[in-house]
Amino acid sequence: MKKNSVLAWSAVVALGGFLFGFDTAVISGAEKAIQQFWKLSVFEHGLTISIALIGTVIGSLLGSKPSDRFGRKNTLYFVAALYLFSSLGTALAHDWYVFLTFRFLGGLGVGISSVTAPIYISEISPADRRGRLVGLFQFNVVLGILISYLSNYLISQGGEASWRWMLGVQAFPSLIFFLLIILIPESPRWLILKKGANEKALEILRIINPLNCDQELTAIQNSKETEGEKKSGEGLFSGKYNKPVVLAVLFAFFNQVSGINAIIYYSPRIFEMAGLGAHGSLLSTVGIGIINFIFTLLALNFIDKVGRRVLMLIGSLGLIASLFLVGYTFYTESFGG
Repeated sequence: MKKNSVLAWSAVVALGGFLFGFDTAVISGAEKAIQQFWKLSVFEHGLTISIALIGTVIGSLLGSKPSDRFGRKNTLYFVAALYLFSSLGTALAHDWYVFLTFRFLGGLGVGISSVTAPIYISEISPADRRGRLVGLFQFNVVLGILISYLSNYLISQGGEASWRWMLGVQAFPSLIFFLLIILIPESPRWLILKKGANEKALEILRIINPLNCDQELTAIQNSKETEGEKKSGEGLFSGKYNKPVVLAVLFAFFNQVSGINAIIYYSPRIFEMAGLGAHGSLLSTVGIGIINFIFTLLALNFIDKVGRRVLMLIGSLGLIASLFLVGYTFYTESFGG
């Protein structure tokens, strides 16, 4: 029962990953109609699509601050509210600037969620299950992308205002996420290190790890002293940590600027340019979501067997090949009929 409690808490928080993926990909089905509705220029259209990414960058940079100050649980409430207001605001907006504002707020939610949710899951997970439980977040990200593509296809058949429903439907899982957060406890690590609420934290640790809860409490208390020593000692971007940290940052950077986001955001338009109809192009994006979902599952199952480096090399080669072929196809306009 106690193991199931930890799984249930992780699953609730991982819904933030589902909304992350849904919010990221849902604009793909609406972007063309939005451009026509407000008669946007090329620059305005690009800004409309990318404004959520700008919010994501800012949210990910600042996400740790509210998480440390107000707690993981309260920050997740804030994230759920951002998702909810963003979906309703973009669906009901009749002014382009208002639309941009709410899309930006949704991006903030994505960025803060990408920081807070994995931290929370790692802090309430037993050591022997931590990797798999944190993996729930990434699993839900790709599931959210898949469901958003499927939702766009189904809603697209509803007429001219269907783009509003595409964006507004996210309000339902956002509200569910907000309500389910009530059921999860605060992170015991945050309670100990930031509030000194040892007794309250111990109650939660008894559920997480009943056999070694006292040792866990002591270890967390001791970690406060260790963290203090690290702050006064060697920095993250200096000495022996410099090379691995720089490589990790560069890998994440090039993964984002490679162009894969263009496929996620503009896949229906790309399929239309390749000769498919409006509904056919939206249905084809579902195929992208399914492939993304399947290979994420495979990666989660193989990551501990073959190693992170091997999977990164395989994934990078696949990314290079696929994006090259897409670019070459449009450059030569050889769509194969």
